[in-house]
Amino acid sequence: MPTATPKIELIYDPDCPNVERARERLRQAVAERGQGLGWTEWRSDDPALPDYARGHGSPTIVIDERDVAADHPQASSCRLYDHGDGTLAPSPPVTAILTALRERTP
Repeated sequence: MPTATPKIELIYDPDCPNVERARERLRQAVAERGQGLGWTEWRSDDPALPDYARGHGSPTIVIDERDVAADHPQASSCRLYDHGDGTLAPSPPVTAILTALRERTP
């Protein structure tokens, strides 16, 4: 069962040029959700990175330990996201983040 406040995390490789775009989309989704939510950021090479967050490509946004894109490809490189219309982009769409927030927030 979802908690009142979802645990939102951004996992990234510091060398990946797509991280800031993912942050921007995460900011937009959180602002649109209107609950004053915050998130934790993890470098993919951080020894304290939780086990569930290991092996994701960069950038990855997880909410309550689940990838918002739901496909969790194992990768150690920059990641591309399918936007559902035949295009690939370097960060998850705001709609995917919002959907994940709605599904995990009572």
